Amino acid sequence: MSRADRQWSLLFACWLLAAVSALGSLFFSHVMGFPPCVLCWYQRICLFPLVLVLGAGLFPFDAKVVKFALPLALAGLATALYHNLMYAGVIPESLKPCASGVSCTEKYIELFGFLSIPAMALLSFSGITALLIVLKRETKS
Repeated sequence: MSRADRQWSLLFACWLLAAVSALGSLFFSHVMGFPPCVLCWYQRICLFPLVLVLGAGLFPFDAKVVKFALPLALAGLATALYHNLMYAGVIPESLKPCASGVSCTEKYIELFGFLSIPAMALLSFSGITALLIVLKRETKS
């Protein structure tokens, strides 16, 4: 596999992960009827543009897309980490942004007995961030 093909594949993997995550988010809220909490909305604000930005960088391939996508992925990752710490009970009640409306610690589902919606978001943003960092290193050398 050529270097250009590997770089395109990394960007495509980022886009695919973002697209599947966005569709999963919409599935949970519109099909399953789980209303998103405040932190879920913040994560969506980071995730949904990633689908468009990463997709725009695929055709034609443009490695500069990392400059725009990485800040969104890092912001989503930070929010997802905060959400998981809150979900686990590490963050005290006084620092919770979900004072009214849907609770940020509501347990809707836990796939395989441990994988919650906040954990899925954390895994998704972690994967996107890691792939973007690898792509950034690939395009520098």
